[in-house]
Amino acid sequence: MRCGKTLLMGCAVALLLSLPQCPQAAIPVTDANLRAMLEKVLRENPDLVLDVLRQNSETVLDIAQQGSNLRRKHALQQQWQKDMTVPKSVRCEDRPLLGRADAPVRIVAFSDFTCHFCQKASETLSRLMAQYGDKVCLIFKSLPQDKDGPSATAASYFVALAQQDQAKAWKFYGILFANRDKVITEGNDFIRSAARSVEADMRRLDRDRNSRKVRDIIREDLEDAEKLGVDGTPHFLVNDLVVRGALPDDLFRAAIDTALKPQAAPSSR
Repeated sequence: MRCGKTLLMGCAVALLLSLPQCPQAAIPVTDANLRAMLEKVLRENPDLVLDVLRQNSETVLDIAQQGSNLRRKHALQQQWQKDMTVPKSVRCEDRPLLGRADAPVRIVAFSDFTCHFCQKASETLSRLMAQYGDKVCLIFKSLPQDKDGPSATAASYFVALAQQDQAKAWKFYGILFANRDKVITEGNDFIRSAARSVEADMRRLDRDRNSRKVRDIIREDLEDAEKLGVDGTPHFLVNDLVVRGALPDDLFRAAIDTALKPQAAPSSR
């Protein structure tokens, strides 16, 4: 609030000084008389405020953005308090896992390699995983936008590669999101070249992609998404807290910090 009050005081002074031969300009602006002076100036000179705001447009926008972010954070925190009371059970066995399985915060990501917002969220998660270290693990659940197109193909490769080597699978994940446009335009050709670039066993990868186990994992992920009412990607569970969309770092960090609090124990896994 100090920043907003400082701007308001500055606006008052600027407005008063902008009036030619204004007798109020000689009166010191204080907390006590600020409101009355502003009201009088604005009633008599309504256009002046626009000039002052234009001159301070960047500061005004910064304050507006701060206020918007704060309101959104408060709304999310209220939602998360309710989320804590409703355990969310999803199947995580044999899914791609990054980090320690026993981390106190488990982030389950319903995601799609062709989704722009999933790409942005993957960058946020990369930064937050580095920041929180062993306190956080990430589990990927596939929610492809198509059944036969590049998003489904990429999902099957990623899940299959995770059965072979988790480290290679997450390198593959990084390549796919970094080159989302090529996944979309080149499809299977680019996806296979990405798998080769991380030295995947291609023969085993093709076998696993077509295995019942991988097909069941992807089917179960779709079922879990439907059970939770997931209607778009990306969608996250931070323990039992629901995070929809590609939140900025500070808001996603708030979800993790909330989940780390003692009263926010994770649901059974």
